[in-house]
Amino acid sequence: MPARPSEFELIERLFVPLATDSGAFGLADDACVLPEDALCDVVATTDGLVEGIHFLAGDPGNLIAKKTLRVNLSDLAAKGAKPFGYLLALSLPERIGMDWLEEFARGLKEDQAAFTVSLLGGDTTATPGPLTLVVTAFGHVPRGQMIRRSGAKPGDGVYVSGTVGDAGAGLEVLTQGATAPRRSSAAPAEPSREARLARAQYLIERYRLPSPRLALGQALRGVATAALDVSDGLVADLGHIAEVSGVRIVLEAERIPLSPALRAFWGASTEAIVRAATAGDDYEIAFTAPSVPAALAAEGGVPVTRIGRVEAGVGVVLTDSGGREIPVPRAGFRHF
Repeated sequence: MPARPSEFELIERLFVPLATDSGAFGLADDACVLPEDALCDVVATTDGLVEGIHFLAGDPGNLIAKKTLRVNLSDLAAKGAKPFGYLLALSLPERIGMDWLEEFARGLKEDQAAFTVSLLGGDTTATPGPLTLVVTAFGHVPRGQMIRRSGAKPGDGVYVSGTVGDAGAGLEVLTQGATAPRRSSAAPAEPSREARLARAQYLIERYRLPSPRLALGQALRGVATAALDVSDGLVADLGHIAEVSGVRIVLEAERIPLSPALRAFWGASTEAIVRAATAGDDYEIAFTAPSVPAALAAEGGVPVTRIGRVEAGVGVVLTDSGGREIPVPRAGFRHF
């Protein structure tokens, strides 16, 4: 493994080429300048990823880089913001060498091009603990139009983009090596080994490489009354909207969208739906709105499904087709 250079040699070699915005000053200063726009607010968000919690030690460096950036872009998406740059702080164990770092930088470069963002600055430190990566991302949103968590009102519908539960199943594949479904009456017979492997790869990619719904988020300006991205689990995250909006959210289990790959892997039983609705790392947008324009899905580039309603009251409940509450032992992932 090639020796790791000094901190400043590392920055010069790998990260200065990523600082394409003029406000980054080629990373030669200890601060950056954010672009000013009289018509827009600057939206900022930060998320840290820790090895063993948010990604696995064996995950490829380029995909870890992309996930680190994308989970922050996902936060901006849920606020209706258009991203433009980010700060990056790396805490590197001694075992992380240049080969891994070059792969990591390559992943950032590819996603910078894909999402039109620039590295603006950051920090690098050594650590005796796990690899830790922190991004602070910045975006613009028209003045006063950031979508908050606190605007949900009784009578609103509850919606989610894409499908949920895929990332949780992908993590199970990676950690348990399972590609066959947990057998239940709802799990279909397996067609072939190739189909199992293709399904497993799809689920793994959903865990390792989330897709920030940026186009959808921007299309939700003036439509959504409240929104957030689904990181800790659909039920848990909608609980944040319910709490700060002072409302009750009722989710209808049969409406929660599951991908064909997940249905083949976990089935479509009530137990499977509860697992999907409480799994983390989906990074879809969950939102409330009085109604949704028919063209929203096309404009946002991802399907949108109505999964429930907002009522007067408190908390989040999951109900069956008869309106009976389904017990949810754990709403989602918790760090503490």
